[in-house]
Amino acid sequence: MADDVAPGVTTALDHDTVSATVEVDASPEEVFDYIRRPANHAAISGDNTVQDTVKGPEVLSAGDSFGMSMRLGVPYRISSKVQEFEADRRIAWAHLGGHRWRWEIEPLAGGRSRVTETFDLSHARFPPGLRILGYPAKHKANVARSVANVAAHFARQ
Repeated sequence: MADDVAPGVTTALDHDTVSATVEVDASPEEVFDYIRRPANHAAISGDNTVQDTVKGPEVLSAGDSFGMSMRLGVPYRISSKVQEFEADRRIAWAHLGGHRWRWEIEPLAGGRSRVTETFDLSHARFPPGLRILGYPAKHKANVARSVANVAAHFARQ
């Protein structure tokens, strides 16, 4: 796996998680609003598997379920549910496999934010199976590109 990540992006890896962090030129409220909208997930996706929203609310809140059309070689659909929610600070969702994609936003001076995405398999139904497949490390480049995509979105505004 390539270790090259966008400038300003840092990554961390442990037994259950891989995360990437970047500073963004937007407030936590702006970043959170962007991330919690499934319609934006295709633009955010670091591995380009997310294609489009197929069902669910326009804006995600605690306990919401939503569906996405995906493509990993072949097209498929997946449903996820919001598992963690703290307005303007944290949102995480999981599908049937149980592992989570978590976004955390911290306020910084000057109306900026520190944004972290974490792939967390500690809640997975069968973590050893994911580890055999190379996770969480296999998602390192994906989470790094995802946070870089969020930063780029706000840099263009």
